[in-house]
Amino acid sequence: MAMIVKNNIGAKKTLNELNKNEKAMSKDLKKLASGLKIGSAADDASGYAISERMAVQIRGLDQDSQNTQNSQALMKTASGALDSTMDILKTLKEKAINAANDTNTDADRATIQKEVNQAIQQIDENAQVTYNGKTILDGSKNSEVVGLQGQGTSTHLTNGYFADNTKKTSRIMNLQSKTGENLNILPGDKIIVSYVRNGVTYTNADNPVTVTSRSRFGDMFEWTPCNQDLDIADYSYTSKIGIGANGEDIYTVDGKSAISYHAKNPGLDGQIAGLTIRVEDSEGNPKKSINRIMDNFTETIRAQDPSPDNAMTFQVGTKANQSIRLGFTDMRSYALGLASKDGKAIDISSQVSANAAISAFDNAVEKVLAQQTTLGAVTSRMDYTNANIVTASENVTASKSVISDADMAKEMTSFTKNNILTQAAQSMLAQANQTSSAVLSLLQ
Repeated sequence: MAMIVKNNIGAKKTLNELNKNEKAMSKDLKKLASGLKIGSAADDASGYAISERMAVQIRGLDQDSQNTQNSQALMKTASGALDSTMDILKTLKEKAINAANDTNTDADRATIQKEVNQAIQQIDENAQVTYNGKTILDGSKNSEVVGLQGQGTSTHLTNGYFADNTKKTSRIMNLQSKTGENLNILPGDKIIVSYVRNGVTYTNADNPVTVTSRSRFGDMFEWTPCNQDLDIADYSYTSKIGIGANGEDIYTVDGKSAISYHAKNPGLDGQIAGLTIRVEDSEGNPKKSINRIMDNFTETIRAQDPSPDNAMTFQVGTKANQSIRLGFTDMRSYALGLASKDGKAIDISSQVSANAAISAFDNAVEKVLAQQTTLGAVTSRMDYTNANIVTASENVTASKSVISDADMAKEMTSFTKNNILTQAAQSMLAQANQTSSAVLSLLQ
């Protein structure tokens, strides 16, 4: 082997190995310090891209989970107000039933009226409940309401207990039940209609409709102002009820024909809040079996003013439009049919008005229940949504971990190896540098 001093090849090779070992050890230290196998795109370009996309998805899912929890908090706030309103309505119906009893004097009913007035004011307070500055139940967060020709919806009270061939022009004396039995309404019988509109009770109790052989079903509404407010929807032999909030046709649940008493005027101003129909014989005795059918109706279409789509949107997905929408209908006393637009409460100062108020409170209960059940269904869905989001976040995090997280035991093993190799290379470099110094002995 030639003795040279110009180029120490052994030292250069040893230095190269030392540099490699130091770089490898530096990478090992970085992985051990960060806990990441892929710290930058230089470590693994494709793996880094996948890992970062997953990181974006994880942060989006975590925010979705927070969104669902915030949304549920809002819905719980609304639910609390609705629960309070429902409790008030239970009390109001109790008061109306009490006021309808003629053991009460006018003074007694006046006292009950004061209680009713205060309770209805509290319903309005409940409707003003807010969350993060947003008023929820005042109708400002309602879904779109179009109705017939954009005028809003009108009250429809549907009775499915008449024979299928019953219509507005049917003879009253020939009216039959669903089972085909004649109702036995006779000439000389009286029909008393009472209803509530804008918090005011209207009745023909002082001048009831007297049944004749020529009387038709629709004639019971032919008195002022009833003939301006109420009518019978004539969809003979069909299951159609009327026009819904989105301008769609509404049908009976069972698909069978039914009679619907409906408000002639759309919107809240024309709302019929309470309706009672009572048939009496010529001596003033109520015909209970007939009245159970005549008065057996439910509100199938609620009166609402036209409204743009202001329903609340709850973002629950990582992509655009992955959301849940929920509209909150108007829960103010005016919208529930319990007060006039200027806030005057429904009247129960007489037996007749208290009797009509019972029906009004029943309809108000159904309105609140409809909102409560819708709200409850969405709240329940949010529970499943949040559980799904949390599971998805966990799974994506696990996948990202496989790609980007460092195996600490493996990296420590590699670091130890490279550390030893570095120290060995340093020792060998010192030895390689000594080989050139042997030439000096020849120069002495």
